[in-house]
Amino acid sequence: MTAEEHRDRRRAAASGGGQAAALEPRLVQTSAPDESTARALARGLVEARLAACVQCLPEATSFYRWEGRLEEAREVLLNIKTRREHVEAIAAHLDREHPYDLPELVVLEPESLGPEYLAWLLAETEV
Repeated sequence: MTAEEHRDRRRAAASGGGQAAALEPRLVQTSAPDESTARALARGLVEARLAACVQCLPEATSFYRWEGRLEEAREVLLNIKTRREHVEAIAAHLDREHPYDLPELVVLEPESLGPEYLAWLLAETEV
């Protein structure tokens, strides 16, 4: 898709006014044990149109309790930009594809988004 086609889709979605806002964007966070796992998860989510964008942020250090022990681990944080209606499918994808027994799934509701960015997010996650 060309940049002009992207702009046209963003404008069309943005002109929906309340309809676009009613689709409720979400930011889903999870973590992965390494960059290659993070990239595979990100690629799968974007290819399935469950996410408009996934940011992989390396070099996170997590501290947590697991099976009664204090753990420290290097991880990659994933910020998954999506719409509310895809959150369950993202959770199912992580359950299937993630190497952790209990993958992190934190769902945040953005207070605001720029209208053109929101329109792009919605256009890229339309299935």
